[in-house]
Amino acid sequence: MPPNVLLICTDQQRFSALGAYGNNEIETPNLDRLAAQGVLFENCYVQSPVCAPSRASLMTGRYVHAHGLWANGVGLPDHARLFSKDLADAGYDCGLVGKFHLNACFGGRSEKRLDDGFRVFRWAHDPYPGSSENQYHRWLHTLRPDLAGRDVDYDTLPTDLHYSRWIGNQTIDFLTHSRDRAKPFLFIANFFDPHHGFGAPDDYVRRYRAKQLTRPIPDDLASKPPIQTEASKASYAGHARGYTSYSPEELQEVKAAYYAMVTLVDDEVGRILDALDAEGLSDDTLVIFTSDHGEMLGDHRLMLKGPMMYEQAVRVPLILRWPSRLEPGTRCAELVQWIDLAPTILTAAGLQPRGQGQDLLPLATNRSSGRGWALSEYRNSGHPYDPPVHLTMLRRDQWKLVVQHATSRERTGELYDLIADPDEQQNLWDDPLHRDIRTDLQEFLLDVLVATEDRTQERVADW
Repeated sequence: MPPNVLLICTDQQRFSALGAYGNNEIETPNLDRLAAQGVLFENCYVQSPVCAPSRASLMTGRYVHAHGLWANGVGLPDHARLFSKDLADAGYDCGLVGKFHLNACFGGRSEKRLDDGFRVFRWAHDPYPGSSENQYHRWLHTLRPDLAGRDVDYDTLPTDLHYSRWIGNQTIDFLTHSRDRAKPFLFIANFFDPHHGFGAPDDYVRRYRAKQLTRPIPDDLASKPPIQTEASKASYAGHARGYTSYSPEELQEVKAAYYAMVTLVDDEVGRILDALDAEGLSDDTLVIFTSDHGEMLGDHRLMLKGPMMYEQAVRVPLILRWPSRLEPGTRCAELVQWIDLAPTILTAAGLQPRGQGQDLLPLATNRSSGRGWALSEYRNSGHPYDPPVHLTMLRRDQWKLVVQHATSRERTGELYDLIADPDEQQNLWDDPLHRDIRTDLQEFLLDVLVATEDRTQERVADW
């Protein structure tokens, strides 16, 4: 029988918020154990630094400019094919719990579903009151009907009532009770944490509150595109607090809460992995852990996410564990992308891969090399900026190129040598000594964009 697939995804978790990636401040023993038992990809890039475009790339295996969901609040086209549908059609029992975000969810509205193949669909966009279809709030109000309609800080609810605990419970229920035992399964557990607002159950925050956590990476932003100074003063085009409004003490409180959210998720992942073991499923299950994009956390004088392509925003954790196929304790330094997950899962299931990504299993087993580059796109997403901001990032070798397109703002950009300058503080965009490498990368970017255009429409004749 083909392997089971368990995809665990967090929201807004930067790559460095994990012990296995070298962070000695954060407590993530279960995810560190998962990494030790599988393959850790050191350089995984998402296709957008914001939620919906990135998640659409995951589910379709296509770049943002190819799948059409170019910004939060935009729906994925009805004809879009999701890898979950391919698995369902091939006999997999498919389920999902938590966030999905392939269509607009603003103001608490329900998310329009595509033909996604999920038999079990326990949707809740976030922990906050809104749509009556929010399964988390249905569950919460059966436990605590007194909370219905009250002004409650849902981020800091006790652990037994928390959204992350609900995700863990629902995933364990699927593994132990709800799945069709005659079929292989795909289950996607989409956590909301460590997304802002920055809050967690107090017993988790206490683990970090008294610690002297590392300070943000400094940056005067003088050599960076002006949109970053604008975002530093007010995030989300003025709809959220900017870095400059935070005191040093508040920044430490935010990081403590962010780490607390990750540790809470880690504990739930531990419970899920224990359930997988108890059911005797671990050897035959491909477990994937990742996140849809990162969080700036004050680095470069920026908070949250948006028109920025720093490593903290677009580089995410990626761990694959499949005991019968993958060597434990493996680390892969090749550049990989979120669009690679769909073809990896389909290939593991014995199906024809679709989309624009590459199967990661040969990379994970040292049987091939990667493509050598990664692409990420931002198209004035979320709360729109005025004038609009459109960015494209190319990572190739040690170089990172970020182009701010001259559609409504001045063309400018960033160029970093990530070997000499891993913190991305020295912008080489206007450096005459690096003009040739910038030109070469811009030309290569044009080739990449042409090579990844959507040319799926059948050509039936020469004219």
